[in-house]
Amino acid sequence: MPLSEHEQRLLDQIERALYAEDPKFASAVRASDPRNRARRRLWQSGLLFIAGIAMLLAGAIGSGPVGYAVAVAGFLIMFGAAVLAATSWKRVNGREPLRAVGSDRPGKTRPRRVSLLDRMEQRWHRRDEERGR
Repeated sequence: MPLSEHEQRLLDQIERALYAEDPKFASAVRASDPRNRARRRLWQSGLLFIAGIAMLLAGAIGSGPVGYAVAVAGFLIMFGAAVLAATSWKRVNGREPLRAVGSDRPGKTRPRRVSLLDRMEQRWHRRDEERGR
């Protein structure tokens, strides 16, 4: 939910006061923001992807088993960079819950799955209760 103009002004005022009072702490807090780290990872994955393309092309130009190994390594680097970019993109756009550095798993809790044996036992007890036992 976006902040109102008044809330945004108050937040900006608090942020300026924090920078004025303790700039070292404020920069440390800003550096630990999960979105900033996700953006940095997004840039890093882009650079890794370009390096993977370069390795893939160098391997394609090269000959023999060394060329093939360089091409395969380039492809694997490209694939890893693409996966890193996809996960970072989700975090930057807010599609995935953000966690602080020391926090546990995200707040989403999955409902407990009931096993087949538990369901059969529940049915058995329901039948017993319906029969009046």
